[in-house]
Amino acid sequence: MLRLIFFIAFIIALDIYAYQAFRFLVKGRWGTILYFLITLFIIGGMIYQFSTGGRRNMSTLTQFFIVSFVILIVCKLVIIATMFGEDIFRLIKGGLNKLTGNTQGGAIPSRRKFVSQIALGLAAIPFASILYGVIKGRYNFKVLKYTLSFDDLPEAFDGYKITQISDVHSGSFDNAEKLDYAIDLINEQASDAILFTGDMVNNEAAEMEPWKDTFARLKARDGKFSVLGNHDYGDYIDWPTPEAKIANLDRLKEIQKEMEFKLLLNEHHYIEKDGQRLAIVGVENWGEGGFKKAGDLNKAISGLAQDDFKILMSHDPSHWEYEVKDHPEHFHLTLSGHTHGMQFGIEIPGWFKWSPVKWRYKYWAGIYEDAKQYINVNRGFGYLAFPGRVGIWPEITVIELKKSGKNA
Repeated sequence: MLRLIFFIAFIIALDIYAYQAFRFLVKGRWGTILYFLITLFIIGGMIYQFSTGGRRNMSTLTQFFIVSFVILIVCKLVIIATMFGEDIFRLIKGGLNKLTGNTQGGAIPSRRKFVSQIALGLAAIPFASILYGVIKGRYNFKVLKYTLSFDDLPEAFDGYKITQISDVHSGSFDNAEKLDYAIDLINEQASDAILFTGDMVNNEAAEMEPWKDTFARLKARDGKFSVLGNHDYGDYIDWPTPEAKIANLDRLKEIQKEMEFKLLLNEHHYIEKDGQRLAIVGVENWGEGGFKKAGDLNKAISGLAQDDFKILMSHDPSHWEYEVKDHPEHFHLTLSGHTHGMQFGIEIPGWFKWSPVKWRYKYWAGIYEDAKQYINVNRGFGYLAFPGRVGIWPEITVIELKKSGKNA
């Protein structure tokens, strides 16, 4: 409760500071009251929704308050940053006036109206971007293609294509037509295998029921493989009994089987071709920083030969950072998701990539390499909580494996 009080006080303090930019537009006492009532309405709505089951059921009203809150915070932070820059200038100028005895300058100079106008103009950029991300961005699927070369890739798998999807979060979907388009887009890649790296639902297996037939349409010659993500265990909501939680996970496993996904639970599966093979290794969720650590890498690779070519599916990229890349066994390629790229950031392909999530995860989007071991962190297929994506689009990854020294 104390944490909530501090949070509300912090938001209101920010709002009071940001009000300095609006005071030139807001006229009269009632305008000022309305300005602060909007903030209180959004904060109150958020608290009410999440205290009455909003986390379990992301209704339209809950999503409205989430979007409103994100707009409130992001836009006003932009305003505050602009105003703070001017306040630093005002303080320096006021100090110089005092030191030089400039009586005309007086104390601290007053704020300039045009700076407030600039602040409001800059805030319009994230405002428009967030609205676009909600209306269009969440279904703006992008196919990202990579070619990775390995010295020890079996000859038979030169040119082998893998499609990776991750973080479906089916409980958030509300547009069957867009989902059909995405499934067709995946099938158009004509990959040899489809690998899904966890978080099929937000909380409950029932969320996947309406979309089961849609995802069952995914096709790959050598099959579809999956692992569990942290949300698949149902850890983030209250269950009436422990048995109900277990039954929920069992049902999710059944759904994956009904969609013809082979769920790998700390185990591996060989794909064989022309007398050669590669191993698909799948671990349960393992995450640093309080996330479930059900993944057992050693159990998953038990029985594998040391020189087997290994593709590891592990939902959380922190697993690669803390356990996989320095493991005595060599994992040629790891596929992860989990971060969503925070569903917010700026990307110029091949030039620039940034998201606030980089302060939490060292490996948060795209391909990384360490000691000839690669990881791809998929930006996610769906979305969670915030019903949109701004600059970090939903991703379908296609990776082609090549034998080093052979022509592409």
